[in-house]
Amino acid sequence: MRESTKKLFDAVNKRFIGHEDVTENVIICLLSGGHVLLEDVPGVGKTTLAKTIAKATNLDFGRIQFTPDTLPSDVTGVQILNMKTGEFELREGSVMHQLVLADEINRTSPKTQSALLEAMAEGFVTIDKDRIKLPEPFMVIATQNPIEFVGTYPLPEAQTDRFMMKLSVGYPKPESEIEMAKNFLSGDSDASVEVVMNADEITALKKEVEKVKVVDDVIAYADDIIAMTRKESSFVMGASPRAMLHLLRAAQAKAFIHDRDFVKPDDIKAVAINTLHHRISLTYEAKIAKEDIDKLLKAIIVKAKVPMV
Repeated sequence: MRESTKKLFDAVNKRFIGHEDVTENVIICLLSGGHVLLEDVPGVGKTTLAKTIAKATNLDFGRIQFTPDTLPSDVTGVQILNMKTGEFELREGSVMHQLVLADEINRTSPKTQSALLEAMAEGFVTIDKDRIKLPEPFMVIATQNPIEFVGTYPLPEAQTDRFMMKLSVGYPKPESEIEMAKNFLSGDSDASVEVVMNADEITALKKEVEKVKVVDDVIAYADDIIAMTRKESSFVMGASPRAMLHLLRAAQAKAFIHDRDFVKPDDIKAVAINTLHHRISLTYEAKIAKEDIDKLLKAIIVKAKVPMV
């Protein structure tokens, strides 16, 4: 692993124990300018991961705890009249930070969820008539409980499509959970996270990721996978053009952190499932037949012709 990203990887895993694959994928999204959706049951460390990433990178951190009564203005901000000066002043919302934790995003209404759309897609928010640029780098890490839980609202397709990856933390392995318990009992779990990077360094690394070469055959390979999702009869609809762009950029970051300046087909394969599965929904018939999106995507990836590069 590239030295600069390995320091970040190690710093995060000292606190977020036993989920190295999740940590790597979040770093991939960070260096790709993408956003992450973490879906899992409560208590597995989703919030801890977001806070640890923010501390290790020294990014300005903001948290939005979504509830049914959260308003769009709580997210973006609002103009308030100053009675002394007679002028409107901006009261910034929680999104005005470099790394934003959108906690339990599916516990709030679709109207409030949509307040993040412009911010995630363009890095701007519009408040009244003013269009305000968000700080750079900008990343949203959203958490949600499974939609079967009481009091949740499924995210609309337009919003899920703006997340580069959807990840599941899962339960740790027994040895990792025991280590976590020992750290907790000894007080080490509250130890400060080492700062190994800053905003300027992340911005510089993002520019390096963009320079990672992707030859035409690899682009065609990625497009073949995307095209087959659109032809799969078990899917309501296939992956979007934005999914294609996210897939390629994530593959560039995957290659970069493993110290390569070019993308291999294996990089596409490695990030394809996490980049595509949240953008896909099953038909009613496929749900009745208990089809699995990830299994169908794996079958598509196997069918795609791998270029000789």
